[in-house]
Amino acid sequence: MKLFQIRLMTISMGMLLVFSFSTIIQAQTAGVWNIPAKYKPMKNPVSKSKESVANGKDLYAKHCKSCHGTAGLGDGPKAASLDVTCSDFSSKKFQALADGEIFFQMSEGKGKMPSFKKLIPEDNDRWGLIHYLRTMAAK
Repeated sequence: MKLFQIRLMTISMGMLLVFSFSTIIQAQTAGVWNIPAKYKPMKNPVSKSKESVANGKDLYAKHCKSCHGTAGLGDGPKAASLDVTCSDFSSKKFQALADGEIFFQMSEGKGKMPSFKKLIPEDNDRWGLIHYLRTMAAK
């Protein structure tokens, strides 16, 4: 009887672990971002100017356009081959994010989206890219 209880408890714990990990994986693939609270109130330290938007546009063309598309709709040529949905930068949901939240997302990456800390190593360049993403808001 004790052996049965031990086996039952072991199976139950194993199932709990599997469920916990699958929930975490589902959250990561479902587009849920766990953004640390310190990023939400962050203000963009780069002034919005023609130069910062133009620099952001250049960076976008080099690093983002292939997945997110020319207009930022998430329909770039690589998007179809991914098993996740690329963000639509024109959407109200995306545009409602604080600059600090976007900065965290592009800096850290998640899943198929790479971290851009190494690809775009200057923080101010990533902040400038946010100014360009803001130009994609649906009108």
